[in-house]
Amino acid sequence: MRILVFGAGGQVGREVCRAAWPTACDVLALDHSSGDVTRTAEVSAVIAREKPDLVINLAAYTAVDRAESEPETAWAVNCAGAANIAAACGESATALIHLSTDYVFNGSKTGPYREDDEVNPLSVYGRSKEAGERAVRAGTARHVILRTAWVYGAQGTNFVKTMLQLGAARPVLRIVADQHGCPTAAVDIALALIVIAGAIERGKAKWGTFHFSGAGTTSWHGFAEEIIDVATLLGAWPIESRPRVEPITTDQYPTPARRPLNSVLDCRKIARSFGIFAPPWRTSLGPVVRELLHRTGRATCRSNDLAVSEFVEDHLRNDLR
Repeated sequence: MRILVFGAGGQVGREVCRAAWPTACDVLALDHSSGDVTRTAEVSAVIAREKPDLVINLAAYTAVDRAESEPETAWAVNCAGAANIAAACGESATALIHLSTDYVFNGSKTGPYREDDEVNPLSVYGRSKEAGERAVRAGTARHVILRTAWVYGAQGTNFVKTMLQLGAARPVLRIVADQHGCPTAAVDIALALIVIAGAIERGKAKWGTFHFSGAGTTSWHGFAEEIIDVATLLGAWPIESRPRVEPITTDQYPTPARRPLNSVLDCRKIARSFGIFAPPWRTSLGPVVRELLHRTGRATCRSNDLAVSEFVEDHLRNDLR
């Protein structure tokens, strides 16, 4: 199976590239420099030349706040880029997986969002991604739109990396506690894409829109607390100087882009259709924090204290609960 990946330079794209794909899969990864999705002719040419069995579109403009002042760029990538890929896939009868976002919803629902719930995005980013979904549906019937949420990983810029940087520099972190969602590790998204690709190869694909996010719900404040807890256990800073995480409201932290207060995703459909069950978000967080700290030389785990090291490992093995 020949697979063409657009957006391979992003945090999900990098995890796709380093994932253990089946040997029968030939993955060709394109970043912005080698596959600019905003250029219609370039997209068509690369798909015609490579003749993939599957295209995975991970290319996206994801700077949520900056999109408010750069709407043309956000729309060019998230909507026009998606349309270019979908049209080329439709013309060549090539299957397409397109990554989307929880921010297509406005957050007014009290429970988890299902795939068929009404979309009503609050931001330029959300509106451009929702328009990209419509473009994919119009461009090709053989598509899987995968909505995910609160993506983080060891690659790229994300909330986990930011919290570790701020935690090393500030004694107190004030984090929004009234926005709720489902943190999702980029590596888990990559694994879900491999499963979906396998179903497509076997002719067992279910086409349409699906939700995939880390199991369990938290707030940005709760997410930050867990990040700091895990980093403390891994020796990022002395326990006595652990940064304190204080809750604040959205109103206390105004941003250019409005964000949904609830963007929790109901992921039962993808479980029924593909047998994909996301791990609890706490389970996936530990290895990412560990990799980020090791990369900067801050994950000491108090290696000279065997008892503490064993406690850290037990804590991580037990789903970080």
